[in-house]
Amino acid sequence: MRPAHIRWCRGVVASALAATFLLGARANVSAQVKPGDMVTPENAAKVKDLVSPGVYYKVQSGMTMKIIPTSRVDWPPPYQEATEKYSSQVRLSQDHRSVLGYVAGQPFPGIDANDPYVATKIMWNNVFRPIATDDYDLRFYDCDAGYTKKAQGQSVIQYWQVGHYAGYDLVGRVEVEPIPTDPDFKSSGRLWVFALYPILAPATNRGAGFIRYRYADPKRGDDDWSYGPGSRRVRRISEAILSAATADSSGGGSAVTTWNPDHYSGFNAKTEQYNYKLLGEKTMLACIHAERSPETPCPTDGGMSACPEAWESRHIYVVEATPRREVIPQALQSRTLVYMDSEMWFEPYIDEYDNAGRLWYNHIWWNAYRDRPVPDAKVAIYPFKREFEVGALSTDIQSGMATMCYLPGHETPERECWYINMGAVDRSFFTTDSMVRAAQTGH
Repeated sequence: MRPAHIRWCRGVVASALAATFLLGARANVSAQVKPGDMVTPENAAKVKDLVSPGVYYKVQSGMTMKIIPTSRVDWPPPYQEATEKYSSQVRLSQDHRSVLGYVAGQPFPGIDANDPYVATKIMWNNVFRPIATDDYDLRFYDCDAGYTKKAQGQSVIQYWQVGHYAGYDLVGRVEVEPIPTDPDFKSSGRLWVFALYPILAPATNRGAGFIRYRYADPKRGDDDWSYGPGSRRVRRISEAILSAATADSSGGGSAVTTWNPDHYSGFNAKTEQYNYKLLGEKTMLACIHAERSPETPCPTDGGMSACPEAWESRHIYVVEATPRREVIPQALQSRTLVYMDSEMWFEPYIDEYDNAGRLWYNHIWWNAYRDRPVPDAKVAIYPFKREFEVGALSTDIQSGMATMCYLPGHETPERECWYINMGAVDRSFFTTDSMVRAAQTGH
């Protein structure tokens, strides 16, 4: 059954009717909340139709929202210029799953709800999104894991600290040489590489790490490795566990987390392994202009979110992603609902459903739009504004367990945290040898 909170787009709807719908949706938002309103568990019903079911659960459980006026988000100029230069040559493959002719920028800037393949195009825009196009290194962030509870006081049962959360794109580069493609792409076929290491806390996982390679070949799965502090060995990881919330992907140990690698930063699963459907366009609430950095642990849900924080009305595409069982029969989700901001082109939240069709996981990202990740930055300063994640939350709705991450962290030595498109990491960082060395040296 389709969730009642989504207004459905139909392929036969004319653009004029779509425009009328959007105007009506914005009016509906204004009728329910307005700038200056505070949303609390007591009046949570006001936002039930303006957020995903998972976000609504968080509000009911104690997370508060401060409603602010909607403000515009512009793409970084190099990304905008690349979009204008290259997007006209991009198309979907014959089977409508892969992208062809892509060089840099957004592959499909002209989104048409009447296009039968619009959902797939939205998801390829998600792959090549403007938030980080060349490289990024999030240095020293921390997370609290615990149980959501509608009460004052902390419910943290485990503390996490991570040295690096980093990525390097070989394709679509617009700010740091080599531009627009790393020559290694021709030989390796890698679209991007990712690393999370070394884990510094909890002590049982100290030194653990995780590396992931994504390939352009639609039929080739990811290569994944972890380093375990107990065995002190690098081992290959099966793709079967990457959609599961488990500490196993970061080296095992007696650790608690609700994050899974397929949703570390939005929808990160291999695009071609899923089918997509545009469920609708809707004006919804999202945190795009966060006011705090570091984020503030929510005092009214056990510290298992960030609040109170600024939320505003946004134009959102709602895309349903369902696993292609012939390709990934082991997928633990029956479907994932991706809520894509049509201006920022990053997901403010995602809901996952289990194979019985029940709401399972909710993920929320708090984002800030500024020219530096923190107000007192001395190095990570840009000539234009860009989006930064300042908080990230994963909640197991069925158990109440949650993991709230702070970017930058509260108890970490590095204060600037985000180094995006600054050449802070290169390909050599994303090797198992580098991961092992970091485990041995602690940085």
